[in-house]
Amino acid sequence: MASPYNLEMYNDCTDCPVNRDGRFCDLSAPALSSLNAIKFSATYPKGATLFVEGEMPRGVFILCSGKAKLTTSSSEGRTLIMKITEPGEILGASAAILGQAYEVSAETIEPSQVNFVRLPDFMALLQSHPEACLRMAQQLSAKYHDAQREVRSLGLSQTTSEKLARLLLQWAVEGETTTKGLRVKVLLTHEEIGQMLGTTRETVTRLFGDLKRKKIIDVNGSNVYVTKQDALQNMVSF
Repeated sequence: MASPYNLEMYNDCTDCPVNRDGRFCDLSAPALSSLNAIKFSATYPKGATLFVEGEMPRGVFILCSGKAKLTTSSSEGRTLIMKITEPGEILGASAAILGQAYEVSAETIEPSQVNFVRLPDFMALLQSHPEACLRMAQQLSAKYHDAQREVRSLGLSQTTSEKLARLLLQWAVEGETTTKGLRVKVLLTHEEIGQMLGTTRETVTRLFGDLKRKKIIDVNGSNVYVTKQDALQNMVSF
């Protein structure tokens, strides 16, 4: 079925051509068939809200394609981006399993296909298929590991420029090697990057300008080219 957001929809999980290695849906044929029978597929445009912090969960969301950001907000209206999720991740699972309100909000940052599974069906899937329970445990463990890394990064970094350098190095791991350097596709605005680093849009814009002037990075639209990776490494203190 054609998608209105230029996504190719894969309505049948058992026929999905995407490599499932390391994903929640990396399951045997029987478990995958069970998941296929209980999920509801939909495509969302960029900027669509999947769930909101403080809501009670009705189920879980499996990101099939695209990306989403997980955010939390203070009573003063400040927003912090906790994570950028990748395809294959399951969203809202910890709240659903604990029966507590979502601790974050989830919003797509590019057109995405998402599968929704109602809470009773999801719990029945975990009980019926131990491998699905294992995949869930692995994802929750990875979430904990990521949270520890982010706390360490934000808490021990001495300056905002060091935090930005660390973030660019993290993105560069998945970058594409080109003649101009490692190409990183950045889907976030400077304001959103500031929300990841706990600083302002103006500061992020200034720091990007400094890195460009020093020829450590080059920017072309949404593409950031890391031209001097060693210079970024030298900005990181641990």
